[in-house]
Order: sequence, then structure tokens, then C-alpha cells
Amino acid sequence: MKTTSARPGVHASSGQGVGSRARGFLLNYGMIVAVGLLLVFFSVASPYFLSVSNFLDILRAVSILGIVAIGVTLTVVVNGFDASVGATTGLAVMLATSLMVIWRLQWYAAIPIAFGAGLVVGLLNTLLVVRLRIPDLLGTLGTLYLISGLQLALTGGDAVYRGMTDPWSAEHVLTRGQIQPEFLWLGQGRLFAFGSFEGVPVPVLILALVAVGFHIYLNHTRYGRLLYAVGGNAEAARLAGVNVDRYRAWAYLLSALLATLGGLVLAARIGTGAVHAGDTYLLDGVSATYFGFAVLGARRPNVFGTILGAVFVGVMLNGLTMLNMPWYLQDVVKGLVLMASLGLSFYLSPRSR
Repeated sequence: MKTTSARPGVHASSGQGVGSRARGFLLNYGMIVAVGLLLVFFSVASPYFLSVSNFLDILRAVSILGIVAIGVTLTVVVNGFDASVGATTGLAVMLATSLMVIWRLQWYAAIPIAFGAGLVVGLLNTLLVVRLRIPDLLGTLGTLYLISGLQLALTGGDAVYRGMTDPWSAEHVLTRGQIQPEFLWLGQGRLFAFGSFEGVPVPVLILALVAVGFHIYLNHTRYGRLLYAVGGNAEAARLAGVNVDRYRAWAYLLSALLATLGGLVLAARIGTGAVHAGDTYLLDGVSATYFGFAVLGARRPNVFGTILGAVFVGVMLNGLTMLNMPWYLQDVVKGLVLMASLGLSFYLSPRSR
């Protein structure tokens, strides 16, 4: 009797252990497996997907999203949210190109001025959110509308391109400036070319530097750990002697500067100043950030997860485009996948059970 009564317990324990290991595997590696499955699916579905040139195109497209999304991640780390990143990206596009085409400044002057404008945006968000205690979403939403209007005011609502009518001239003369090749290299250049390999796109290298730098900053420095502490429990961090307002302000400043960097790379890539060019990067940046919650069971914002989330979004959109899925259905698929990945991640987490 003892033998027979012990055996069900053994089977139950064994089954429970297998279930626990499977749940742990899905929690930690489910997102990575999902990316791999996407790659396999689209490689089989489209003969043009599995190629080095297409992968480099995906990474080049993802690079701008990744840079902007890392800025969003920093604000989410401190339990905030920057809704103005898309508008800030668009402002950098319009301002940098306008300075070169309309006012005929050199690229090495236009870039610092654009970063200066991004710094002002970050300071404005800090004033609204940190100093005036306006909720993050509401404060940065106000900044979004302000910046969206300012980028239109630069050109009277027109795109920026060589030979356009000067919106600041009473005689409506044509502009004589141009977007210089040195600036365009940031978005269109390549490095490390050899043989038939055309090289790695410069935007991909910029993303790699930004991602590695901020991964080290958040996970291997005292300041990064304090950012997480502020986001985890601001009151506890304050009682421990941390200047909570300073770290929250720092996150919003970095977010604005990274959105500006993304805008500069975007302007260099498309070679014009397109109106509202950065608008899509808000929602895609948020998607990439929250996809990152489902990577390695983190359940918190992290740079590695954000980059993997950006790659996931890029692969999905590239593959769906190759399969001729209508653009208006791609966001539906993206939303469903985001809900599924986050839902699975949070459901499987031991802390949610």
C-alpha cells in the first residue's frame, strides 16, 4: 500500500516539474523563439526574404526605431512615459534639413543646433512632469502638440527639398541650399565593405553603439541601477537618499536627445525633410519597449529586450509587406502579437500566479 500510495506522488511531482520547466522556458526564451519562428515562416513563404541584403534592409529600418525606442525605455525605467518622442524625431528631421536647405548652414552646424532643440524639448518635459508634477502622459502629450506645430511652422507646412520655395522670403524665391553628402552618409553610408558584400549600413552601427552603451549604463553602473530603483519604488529610493527628481529629469533629457538622434539619421536616410516623418515612431517605439518585457522573463524595461522587440517588429512588417498584406492590416497583426506576447509573459510569471 505504501508503494502504491507513493507512486502517484512521484508522477505528480514529475509532471509538475516538467510543467514548471516548460513555463520557465517560455517565460525566458519565448520571445526569442518567436523571432526565430517568424524568420523561418517568412523564409518559406517568400523566396526573397532569406537574403543578406534583405536582412540588412530590415536592420537599417529597425535602427531608427531602436534608437528612439531606447529613449522610451529610459522613461519607462523610471516609471514614466514620453509621448513626445515621435514629434521630437520629426522636429529633428525638419529642423536639420531646413537649416541646410533654407538657411544654407553646413551639416556640422545643423547637427548641434538640432541636438540643442532636442535638449530644449527634454527640459520642457522635465519642467512639466518633474517640476510641475503633471502626469507623464498629459505633460508629454502637450509637448507633442507643441512640437508638431513648430515643425510645420518652420516651412509653412511644406516638405524640405532642394529648390523649394523659401517660406521666409517675401519674394518667394527658390532656395539654393542643399542637404550635404556628409550628412546623408549618416543614413545612407556603409562601412566594412569587401568583395561582393556592400558593407554594414551606418545607421545599424549607430544603433549598435547606442544599444551597447545604454545596456552597460543601465545594468553595470550605479546610476543605471538607481534609475531602476526610482522606477521600482520612488519613495523608498527617496528615503535611501536618492535624488528622485534628478534621475527622472535625466531620463527625459536622454529620451529627447535619442529621439533627436533618430530624427537626424532618418533625415539622412530619406534625404528630405518630410512633414510628420517621425509620427510613426511613437507607437512603434512603445511596441518595441513593451515587447522587451517578454524577453528573458524580465517583466521590466531593458535595452536588450527593446532591441529584440524592434527587430521583431521590423521582421514582421518586412515579411508581411513581402506577402502583400495591406498596410492597414499590419497594425492589426502587430497589436494582436503584442497582446499575445505580453499576456503570455505576465501570465506565466510566478509573481502573477
